[in-house]
Amino acid sequence: MKKEILIGFAVGVIAAVFGFIFAIQIFGKSDDWGVVIQQAISQGFFTKLMSIGALLNLGAFFIFLKKNKDLRAKGVLIATVLILITTMIIKFTN
Repeated sequence: MKKEILIGFAVGVIAAVFGFIFAIQIFGKSDDWGVVIQQAISQGFFTKLMSIGALLNLGAFFIFLKKNKDLRAKGVLIATVLILITTMIIKFTN
């Protein structure tokens, strides 16, 4: 049971990281990820990139639900809530 939730959590984190990378590639004005991240932080849209990246979790969540893997979907949901909390902390501390 815990293994299934952990798998879903890992999928959620990995999907969010890939989504973040895709968002950097689409919206960044440089090929260097470090430069894009520094610009995003200085211009105040880093949290928006994080939110866009987390959209891939939506797909993973519904795929797990469709395959009746409810515990894995729960893990993806936990990862998404953790990303939400992290995003809010970053947004309101800067």
